[in-house]
Amino acid sequence: MLLERINNPGDLKKLSLEQLPRLAAEIRARIIDVVSRNGGHLASSLGAVELIIALHYCFDPATDRIIFDVGHQAYAHKILTGRNKDFASMRTYRGLSGFPCKDESSCDVFTTGHSSTAVSLALGIACARDYQAQGKPAFKVIAVIGDGSLSGGLCFEGLNNTGHLKKDILVILNTNELSIAANTGAISTYLNKIISLPIYNRFHDSLENFIKSRLPRGGRLLKLANKFEEGLKGLFIPGMLFEELGFRYFGPFDGHDIGLLTRTLKNVATIKGPRIIHVVTKKGKGYVPAEKDPVRFHGTGPFEIESGRPLAKTPAGAQETYTGLFSKKIVDLAARDKSIVAVTAAMPEGTGLDKFCAMYPERFFDVGIAESHAVCFAAGLARAGLKPIVAIYSTFLQRAYDQIMEEAALQKLPVVFAVDRAGIAGEDGVTHQGIFDINFLRSIPGMTLMAPKDGPEFAEMLEFALKADGPQAIRYPKSVLPQLNLKKATPLERGKAEVLMEGKDFTLIALGSMVAPALEAMEELAKDNLSGTLINARFIKPLDTDLYKLAGAEAQPIFSVEDGVLEGGFGSAVEENIGRAVTKIGLPSEFVTHGKREILLEIYGLTGSGIAEKIKNSLDKK
Repeated sequence: MLLERINNPGDLKKLSLEQLPRLAAEIRARIIDVVSRNGGHLASSLGAVELIIALHYCFDPATDRIIFDVGHQAYAHKILTGRNKDFASMRTYRGLSGFPCKDESSCDVFTTGHSSTAVSLALGIACARDYQAQGKPAFKVIAVIGDGSLSGGLCFEGLNNTGHLKKDILVILNTNELSIAANTGAISTYLNKIISLPIYNRFHDSLENFIKSRLPRGGRLLKLANKFEEGLKGLFIPGMLFEELGFRYFGPFDGHDIGLLTRTLKNVATIKGPRIIHVVTKKGKGYVPAEKDPVRFHGTGPFEIESGRPLAKTPAGAQETYTGLFSKKIVDLAARDKSIVAVTAAMPEGTGLDKFCAMYPERFFDVGIAESHAVCFAAGLARAGLKPIVAIYSTFLQRAYDQIMEEAALQKLPVVFAVDRAGIAGEDGVTHQGIFDINFLRSIPGMTLMAPKDGPEFAEMLEFALKADGPQAIRYPKSVLPQLNLKKATPLERGKAEVLMEGKDFTLIALGSMVAPALEAMEELAKDNLSGTLINARFIKPLDTDLYKLAGAEAQPIFSVEDGVLEGGFGSAVEENIGRAVTKIGLPSEFVTHGKREILLEIYGLTGSGIAEKIKNSLDKK
């Protein structure tokens, strides 16, 4: 196998161009095999195989800087940069990350997992390179972005600044929603064969200098010539936007033609200044199930290779997930209230809003990978009298902090934030764990922040949020709904917690998804004749200060447990408000690695046995 010969980036260049398509097939087979067992981002990575091979064949990832936007398409990059032997461990605890990771390889310039950042990062590196050059050989800087990245404003900010500074950067734009029409593709390929050649560009620059310096009124003539050239480009080349931003545009090219890609990359590499090469690829390329359903295989769990069917079959009577309940409940609420609308940022399936979209397409808005815009847009909807629900993963809501503060909270608008994947999110790792939302949301004036202990409470919180004033946020985990078998719950009231059991030795305040393991901890502690008062917090903001002060008035030690970072988190809020020390159980102030949610909860002691052990050890010390 050719792939067995690739142990470092330099080995790829020992292969001939004719061998590269065969290597692409082997890499695809490797990706499919590993993702079928571990899950991961399959469709995007399959679509980018030839592009990544061509990039690594024409550039040196050990010295040149190749920066992947988001990074979910970079599996072939990992395989070609010395990680093929470890690739089977991808997305497992202590295995390879599913995204570029600077701690894994020097070929990964940044640890990336959020969208639209690559151009700005590349520009920063290019500016530093040019400032520090001092006669050193200039390395190349390449940003690889997808069409989804262009829906994020940050990407355009980077493009605009790059064009203004005229820095020597190559941007690869990989689009996979469009096909190449026969005529347009043929004309474009023909034109770009000419305009990407070094001889053409030397002639282009020489002609410009000649007109400026030798001909009377050369400047005016040059302007006319440029206008004529722009007009012709507008007829044939779909890249005028980038040209106006200061980039030389080449494309679109077939992103699966390795010969064409390598020739183009080598030619365009000789040109100076900002350049964009536009390639068109097919998501899921080479694996029929992923080609037919690229949305499902964008991020997938383990599956059967032959059929593409998920390996984890859902048994009859299986427990529903929080996302599944949200999906059904929001449709039910919208049937009763026509003012309810839903907003998401390129995640209709992941957030469960796809069913809402199918039922009420005129009331559903997918704004693309643009979380800041999603929140700002929702504020506009709310200001005009609608009731927007913004469903965004916790990790991506971070990107809209200013808009939550300025456009929603400051205006006291009733925007409801459905904060999915809160807490430990699992295999996607450091860039995707939802462990910071408590900290950054609880400080916002006027914000109501809730966390449900189970499905019925989650449904009640959704109804409550849609009737309340001001911004409302509900955080919930990526997990099944727990079956707690408790007595009938106390009706929900803003800022009021719920006492689940009473005891004499300590008080434990549990938040959201931590109520279930807290109940298990109480059972374990009872075996040691320790009884405590267990409180379901329900609200992070406002806090049930009266209840917590009452608990603090007793001599009992007070514990809190949360699935977020402790520094500035829920336990800190309780301690600040009651003026008494609280022993806080939760996550340290660090970026949590990748691994199954269950494994990570065990490691950080957020299970029934882990919570019980921490409480017992603390009581023993006292």
